[in-house]
Amino acid sequence: MAALAAGVLLPLPLAACGSSDSQDAEAGNVGSARAGGDVRAAARQQIASGGTLRWAVDAPPSTFNVFQPDSTEATQRVAGATLPSLFALDKRGRPQADPHFLRSAEVTDTDPRQTVVYKLNPKARWSDGRRLGAADFRAQWKALRGKNHAYWTARNAGYDRIRKITKGDGNDEVKVVFNKPYADWRSLFTPLYPKQAMRSPKVFNDGLRTSLPAAAGPFRVAKAGKDRSRTLLKRNPRWWGDRAKLDSIVLTAVPRDERTAALAKGKVDVADIGASTAERIGASNGLGGPQRPDAAEGAKNAAEARKQEAKRREARKRKARERLGAATARALGDYEVRRALDPAYTQLTLNASGGPLADERVRRAVAQAIDRDELAEKALAGTGLPDDPLGSHLRMADQDGYRDNSGAFGSADLDSAQSLLADAGWKTGGLAGPKADGSAGKADGEQKKQGKGKDGKDGEQDRADGGPAEPPAAAGSPDAGGRAPHRAAAEASVVRLTAGQIARVVDRPLGLAASATAQRGAVLAQAAHSSLASAEQAGSERKLSRARAALETAEKVQATAREMRLLAGDPASAVRSKDGKPLALRFVLPSGKGSAQLRATGKRIARMLNEVGIRTQIKEVPGDSYFKDHIASGDYDLALFSWPATAFPATEARPIFAKPRAASDGSLLVEQNYARVGTDRIDQLFEQAAAELDDGRRQELMEKADRRIWAVAGSLPLYQRPQLVAVKRDLANVGASGFASPAYQDMGRRKS
Repeated sequence: MAALAAGVLLPLPLAACGSSDSQDAEAGNVGSARAGGDVRAAARQQIASGGTLRWAVDAPPSTFNVFQPDSTEATQRVAGATLPSLFALDKRGRPQADPHFLRSAEVTDTDPRQTVVYKLNPKARWSDGRRLGAADFRAQWKALRGKNHAYWTARNAGYDRIRKITKGDGNDEVKVVFNKPYADWRSLFTPLYPKQAMRSPKVFNDGLRTSLPAAAGPFRVAKAGKDRSRTLLKRNPRWWGDRAKLDSIVLTAVPRDERTAALAKGKVDVADIGASTAERIGASNGLGGPQRPDAAEGAKNAAEARKQEAKRREARKRKARERLGAATARALGDYEVRRALDPAYTQLTLNASGGPLADERVRRAVAQAIDRDELAEKALAGTGLPDDPLGSHLRMADQDGYRDNSGAFGSADLDSAQSLLADAGWKTGGLAGPKADGSAGKADGEQKKQGKGKDGKDGEQDRADGGPAEPPAAAGSPDAGGRAPHRAAAEASVVRLTAGQIARVVDRPLGLAASATAQRGAVLAQAAHSSLASAEQAGSERKLSRARAALETAEKVQATAREMRLLAGDPASAVRSKDGKPLALRFVLPSGKGSAQLRATGKRIARMLNEVGIRTQIKEVPGDSYFKDHIASGDYDLALFSWPATAFPATEARPIFAKPRAASDGSLLVEQNYARVGTDRIDQLFEQAAAELDDGRRQELMEKADRRIWAVAGSLPLYQRPQLVAVKRDLANVGASGFASPAYQDMGRRKS
């Protein structure tokens, strides 16, 4: 969901090449189930010259300036095709010098100051004929260094460390001198804009919204439609590299919920899609899943296995045509699905600024009550991709240097979660009713101060860097019945809730008849499943939408019935309370068709938290206000959204985990740390890593920072998102690239 934030918070350098698996593609036409990237590769001599590629994007580019806060996915796409990327990312997320623009770039001195010398490719030219040079570097530095606030920039990290930029010894050399060591210097000047685009705040802020003054890539911006829904890129005649195979690329804005229809009508050639659309394309191709056809179980001969698979595929095609409609099935059969893990991850954020989650023990309990393995498995089911939960806040599973640092907080441990909640004063047994004398009662036990560690400091316990601090074990030993002490105490103190108390625990009033509610939910579910089957048979998108909405309503009623039963009779998972208040958290989720996966994950999390006595008040809000009005403003307890990955975590991930600071006006400066919790030690580790030029030592510092981020339990990485891309069958060198972006000049249609 953080589409709004993706271009703002961590803009990524665009890579020059993608990975391939052409043999697998020829066999199954569905792409491989790999994390590193999945592109049908073809040599340039196998690609026909000419033609137009229609590429679906979520929204039109509101600007062509990737350094502005409102840049979009389309902005990044335009930059990758038209502007210099000095360092590109390979499929493992490693920065590599792009020879189209650089002969070399290296640190030539560290004493008295770090100096980097860029030796540019002498053939590199802007489309106006001028050479790339120091003037372009200097203009971009001055615009992004943060001294002139008239420039509306999304970030200035790294540029603010530069002392000066001059010409080098040769005509094509640029010398950059830093005020202090900066390890992530390769992240700078990618993309590089021509000097005239950065010369004034007016051009930077407004001029780049409609045009680029010059290009230096295989394509150039030719036209942006009046409604900005279509952006036309044409071949750049001044490009000095291999001539682009395509005549043009058209970026077309197509909302996610309209992608299937656009593909069925043949309106686009390439589009990111969801799992349901991928399944429909697979069915249209007679494919039951992402497995290879020569892996048919029990087949003794590969040729015979392929023959049998071909028969099964034809049978599946016939069924697909019957279910989807012949015309739709034939149209979707013109596409194949490419699969990779997206360089972005979904995570649960816990707002530590107030309420129960201000207590680190409660945040840790939430982390240990959640089965991340199940969440990842459900979210990635049917994608053909690895479904392991993500074990790092700073690197993706397919990224160079990845290591699982989750430790004790990476797997579900309900007993530890129960112990942590009991230690924090949240007792099982519901809300205590009035005393005999009519006065209000309190939950059992004296309450401890929230958010204090052993040394009395908020979240600043002295922990070793070997891993997250282990949660405290439950006091005492199991009783004669084998029950943990906290569970035995809970069973002894359980009380039945009144209607008023139930209404305080959930976000809607509940009736008191659990059996009636369960029966109603079952009837609604039966009717919804019948409608869903009928809609699939008819191939009607409108009927499918209505049936899914009915099924979602039925699931809500069934969830209500389950919660009523829990509240009424299950002491182990009855709501916890403290000082007469229930342990209930506000869980904010985005509404809309494009956020269905997030909502499904959120509901699974809510059910898991039920098991330890934590109730969630799920509130669905419009997607366009979700981030601005709730996440950024702190109006939530729990929230789900995604962060883009980065090859430079010491610099670009730091704002997400930096300790909030008090501003002069009394407000809290959180940067992008929407969990609003951090420590001085985490900040120190990021600062040390940003200045550490030794790659091995910098990796060690980032490992320590990640372990401490896990320990404060402000956010919980869940899974790396799937990247599913529908691609016309005759296209090559474009697909699901993962970290790497394709070489735009090599994209095109294969010769017949």
